[in-house]
Amino acid sequence: MKHTLWPAFIDVVKRDVVPALGCTEPVSVALAAAIAVNKLNINHQDITAINVLVSANLMKNGMGVTVPGTGMVGLEIAAAAGAVAGDSSAQLEVLKNLTTDNVAIAKTMLDKKIVTVNVANVSNILYSKVTIFSTNHSAAVTIADSHTHVLAIEEDGITTYIAEPQNTSHATKKTIKSNPFIDACAQDIFDFATQAPLAEIEFIKQAYQLNNDLSIEGLQGNYGLQVGATFQRSVERGLLAGGLLTDVLLRTAAASDARMGGAMKPAMSNSGSGNQGIAATMPVVVVAEFIKADDEQLIRALMLSHLMAIYIKSYQNKLSALCGATTASMGAVAGMTWLLGGDIKQISAAINSMIGDIAGMICDGAKTSCAMKVSSSAGSAVKSALMALDGIGVTGNEGIVAHDVDSTIRNLSALANGSMTQTDVQILDIMINK
Repeated sequence: MKHTLWPAFIDVVKRDVVPALGCTEPVSVALAAAIAVNKLNINHQDITAINVLVSANLMKNGMGVTVPGTGMVGLEIAAAAGAVAGDSSAQLEVLKNLTTDNVAIAKTMLDKKIVTVNVANVSNILYSKVTIFSTNHSAAVTIADSHTHVLAIEEDGITTYIAEPQNTSHATKKTIKSNPFIDACAQDIFDFATQAPLAEIEFIKQAYQLNNDLSIEGLQGNYGLQVGATFQRSVERGLLAGGLLTDVLLRTAAASDARMGGAMKPAMSNSGSGNQGIAATMPVVVVAEFIKADDEQLIRALMLSHLMAIYIKSYQNKLSALCGATTASMGAVAGMTWLLGGDIKQISAAINSMIGDIAGMICDGAKTSCAMKVSSSAGSAVKSALMALDGIGVTGNEGIVAHDVDSTIRNLSALANGSMTQTDVQILDIMINK
């Protein structure tokens, strides 16, 4: 009989695993700008000013990342591009129709100092408010708590729309009906991914299609730090041996290179992050190809990875000082270990080992070097999976790791939501003042 949690699991994956073009923090600003322009029903020639207010965390993640199609970094160009050519109906793919002419217009706005960006004094971890001014009118759109959740709309200073803040995190004390993990554990996720009817979960294969395409783009183009391409060139020169570990590192990093380097290809995101989607997808894909897995095995492994990643992330604030690629890779290790013949006990051991290994990797904003953190996390996943298959892993006698995986996940989240909030303040202070 179908488990009562399974429909909710499907819903949460469909909600949190979606296509996203570019880093989701500046894209969220672009989306707010696009909605505001639609409300004003004006052309870019009529825009006299664009004011952007963002939370400290969103500022951190938007300062140094390339906005797709623009060749520029930062929230200013994201807001201008969204105002000029954003498709608000496309959500996280709001900039998919951006042209070179649009970019030129957006850059002119920046040259004329039309766009201003400042940090808002708000408690929301994820928050952006974009106000577009024309000669006689204004429209302001506030997005908060998730990257596409419109919290409020103001037209000429009058609030015309308001919604309840969205928050599906275990980090709050509220019980949220839309969060199926309140009463779930890692075993439930494993049972669902390995036993649910294939027809109900095969939609997750789109994650393979999008992120694999992005990986190929990263290997063929000159994006970001070329981490994946560097691995590939090193194999060709004989400096690195090929094989499973190398392939996981280079193909996962290449997708992140392309995404952070501004490629006009969407990533399949996870928990609001393209890099987390890549980290949850590509290591699993490489292992599936390595063992010549069939289509059903790939689909179930991807579902296990993405849902486990969402489960782990659900205990944490949406944005934090803890690198999200690490938690997404903990989802990947579940899918990888299962593909290699592991059971839930070995999967749990592998996740525990990863938390013992890379807990505390900081997030110092979205940028090209994220590809290095993505590859480091993927490498930890390979290492932890292989150890678990041999019956070896970090135990509950060591550090923040507990004897059971669910408690270990909560311990990691206590670190992210607790003392690392001060780390976040310090990181932003360093970034702004350097």
